[in-house]
Amino acid sequence: MQDRVFKLQELAKFDAKVPQKVMVYQSDKTLGAMWCLEPGQEVFLHQHPNADDVWICLEGESGLYFAGEGKEVEISKGVAILAKAGQTHGMRNTGSDRFVFIGIAAPVPVETEKLE
Repeated sequence: MQDRVFKLQELAKFDAKVPQKVMVYQSDKTLGAMWCLEPGQEVFLHQHPNADDVWICLEGESGLYFAGEGKEVEISKGVAILAKAGQTHGMRNTGSDRFVFIGIAAPVPVETEKLE
């Protein structure tokens, strides 16, 4: 069951200098990664030309999701967000507490293009 049940609290890692991306799993079809952000940290603006990316916010009361073309959406614990293949996305933890979300992407391998 180790490859089917994941204790997220035990996997979470934080670093005051940079946001942490923790791989939760990867199968032949999908991958799951957990992002752990301290206040003020952000996930760089990027896109996946070949894959959808669903973010599920688990912890955090105040985040700003970058939806591309200058659009920003406030996000918090309990929100799920879909970035279809080719759609720009990223986020910043704008709150005073830690922010944690899981990203599920498919199909693999997932290509990532960092944007400015």
